[in-house]
Amino acid sequence: MKLTTSAEVRQAFLDFFEEHQHRPIASSSLVPGNDPTLLFTNSGMVQFKDVFLGLDKRDYRRATTSQKCMRVSGKHNDIEEVGPSLRHHTFFEMLGNFSFGDYFKRDAIKFAYTLLTEVYGLPKDRLAFTVYRNDDEAFKIWTEEMGVDPKRVARLGPKTNFWQMAETGPCGPTSELHWDKYPERGIDNIVPSLEAEDDRFLELWNLVFMQFNRTQDDPQHTGKFDVPLPAPGVDTGMGLERVLSVINGVRSNYETDLFMPIIQKTQAMTGHSDAERDANIIPYRVIADHVRAAVFLIADGVLPGAKGRDSVCRLVIRRAARFGTKIGFHQPFLAEVADAVIEVMGTHYTDIAERATAIKKIITQEEIRFRRTLDRGLSELDAELDILAKENRKELPGRVAFYLKATLGLPMQVIKDVAEERGFSVDMQGFSEEEAKHTEVSGGGQAMGEITTAELFTETLAQLKAAKLVGENGVAYNPYGTTQVSDRVIALFRDGKRVESALTGDKVEVVLGKTPFYVEAGGQVSDTGTISGNGWVIEVEDTKRPIGGLIVHSGEVVEGTPQDGDEAIAQVDDSRRADITRNHTGTHLLHAALRDRLGTHVQQRGSLVAPDRLRFDFAHDQKVSDSELYDIETAVNEIILANYGVTAQEKALAEARADGAMALFGEKYGERVRTISISKNGSRYSYELCGGVHVAETAEIGTFLIVSEGSVSAGIRRVEALTGRGAVQYMREQLGTLWGVAQQLGTTPEQSGQRIHALQDELAGARKHIAQLQREIARSRFEALQAEQIKGITALIAQMDGMSMDNLREVSDWFRNRHSSGVLVVGSIVDDKPQLLVSVSDDLTKKGLHAGNIVKELAALVGGGGGGRPNLAQAGGKDSSKLPAALENARDLISKYYAG
Repeated sequence: MKLTTSAEVRQAFLDFFEEHQHRPIASSSLVPGNDPTLLFTNSGMVQFKDVFLGLDKRDYRRATTSQKCMRVSGKHNDIEEVGPSLRHHTFFEMLGNFSFGDYFKRDAIKFAYTLLTEVYGLPKDRLAFTVYRNDDEAFKIWTEEMGVDPKRVARLGPKTNFWQMAETGPCGPTSELHWDKYPERGIDNIVPSLEAEDDRFLELWNLVFMQFNRTQDDPQHTGKFDVPLPAPGVDTGMGLERVLSVINGVRSNYETDLFMPIIQKTQAMTGHSDAERDANIIPYRVIADHVRAAVFLIADGVLPGAKGRDSVCRLVIRRAARFGTKIGFHQPFLAEVADAVIEVMGTHYTDIAERATAIKKIITQEEIRFRRTLDRGLSELDAELDILAKENRKELPGRVAFYLKATLGLPMQVIKDVAEERGFSVDMQGFSEEEAKHTEVSGGGQAMGEITTAELFTETLAQLKAAKLVGENGVAYNPYGTTQVSDRVIALFRDGKRVESALTGDKVEVVLGKTPFYVEAGGQVSDTGTISGNGWVIEVEDTKRPIGGLIVHSGEVVEGTPQDGDEAIAQVDDSRRADITRNHTGTHLLHAALRDRLGTHVQQRGSLVAPDRLRFDFAHDQKVSDSELYDIETAVNEIILANYGVTAQEKALAEARADGAMALFGEKYGERVRTISISKNGSRYSYELCGGVHVAETAEIGTFLIVSEGSVSAGIRRVEALTGRGAVQYMREQLGTLWGVAQQLGTTPEQSGQRIHALQDELAGARKHIAQLQREIARSRFEALQAEQIKGITALIAQMDGMSMDNLREVSDWFRNRHSSGVLVVGSIVDDKPQLLVSVSDDLTKKGLHAGNIVKELAALVGGGGGGRPNLAQAGGKDSSKLPAALENARDLISKYYAG
């Protein structure tokens, strides 16, 4: 059967490798689990990173995936190529097969060649191959065992055919499979073309052979420091979009069924003919690519925002909207395009279909937000570019770009797009310098980072296993039973080194053969407590799992001299643990109550379960009203009072999901999971996957109080709450405050509200009277001012300290009423902060005078910034001592810009 659709090609890949004993593994989230160095999942191997590093073990040695990927940062920043390029994308699918110490080069090459030629039916004479220049083994496999003509195999250098994690560590040669777009150029030119990296070939598949451990930096790739790995691995990756275009025989990835339905949906909305669509193909491609990315990002919990991953989601939505204006869209339209994405991809990635309504709503909300700022931002950008054009300059200053981004919300990529369309570049260094003054930005890293302390812990764990001090699974970890266990110290660390003993005052890390201490996960903080022995005590401040199988207790020796091998008692702080368990079960009840009251679109987006409070972040697009919060708090307290049972049970992930257990955003689950059910008499109120510690019955929680609700970012709300002892203490403090306020007001707590309302009315009246007096003073001072003539223009330049910006705007109105043509520049110092306002009559804006440009230059003199329309603009600053000089400079600026 000839494969033609993306679904067929994807499934054929997974089926082929499953037939060859590979475990099909579902795509991981676009948000990498447990890897803060990486902005997004950008390859298939990311979810297996710890396996390749030896930090994690699976019950399989062969795997295959179709992985969701995003490449928008660092060396993989493809966003500027999206649209003009036939094949660049932000979001894409990576087909891959992996071996963890099982098969190696021979099978990897055979699998790849067989799949392309026999399953996908690609002609053998249209394929070419590369190997690393020193990899004789791979070259022989291709030419002797696969029977490929040596003229089709190029031996290339490390730039293209050698992979390494870092300067030292795992590394190895690669082999690539390429599609020949121009076979008529002949077989003799294949190797020269691959060496030149010209346009003849299209890379389809990259096979990475993790063969060596590089012990020293070797920039010349001599191989002298490469030691063979005891269990070499295979990591391969092939882009679904790219191989599908080859199978379909089309020039562009956008002509496949992954994109054409999306493009056709957009075309139907514009009413364009095919010829009109093709004449505007770049906007169509950008919209198709970026909406795909937005749909999958939002489905994985990445919502439009200002920083980090959220900023990427915002960028793709806003860039798609901006390109939409090029083909006639001036109202929100991307949600309708998202329908096509969900129709194309939702069968395989069912989560986007399940969350379709929420995804489209978030896209539309961000599009509306963007359109509010787009017109003004583009108008100011065009004005700045006009000025540059008049001055024969070709680079937009970094400070201007930062102003447009930070103040007007114009995305940097949109600024660059518009500037480049008009033949200008952007001073990115200057932009970065401005940005560095205002914010600390984070970026994506590499999928495989450098190993530091992980090496020490890995070595220690191996030694402990060899000495039979721990079992095959490492330290025995059970935080769910008793909070005290007796064992022995089996490893002791100080200052990043393993030691035999430690002294009072030393900061240490301790490993026991078993532990009751909980390790931070799922929002629940780690336990604290003590580890003590004969004459010594360590206060445990934190507990962590640096690698799979090893639990490390961090703390300070407060008494005696602990030694490696000592008998020890590990004691969790019971009181603190009890507070944490109350808050953790309270979090589950809060989650269920939120979904009951607000809707099932509510999904957890983060949490903190600490001894003193609980914090819960969730997806919801509007403020939770006071009445809703009251209902939610009441519902939780009713479940607490009803004393529901809390049951933990371990089961298969698939079984738990089938039973309705909720999986939480950002968590990484194995095939066996722990579930927490809160129920009574067969009625289940909450059911979640959770590895945390909980109460046995809800009555143990005591009182549940919501103390705050607010916004974390667009579409994300946060509730903070208290339980147990924290709730009691909070109520005592609030009652004490209320009694104190009542005493200050000279009334009772019951009458305090009425007394405050009466005082507010008195204050409002006083403020109104003050404002009227200020207006009369401003009018009197204005009447005393005299205008002057500058190049024949009526101008009034004055400093009126103590006047608010509202007063200054009113002065502008008085000036316009008095002078039909003229320029007003007025400054004021309020609370030691300078303010500026510039007003230009409409006739003079046509003769070179622009209030926004004038005020911007004046603001710079007082250490501030600002802007506005051609006829009215305002600014603020930091240095009030410079205001007189700035106002004096206004005369020169009026003379400079006036073109009368």
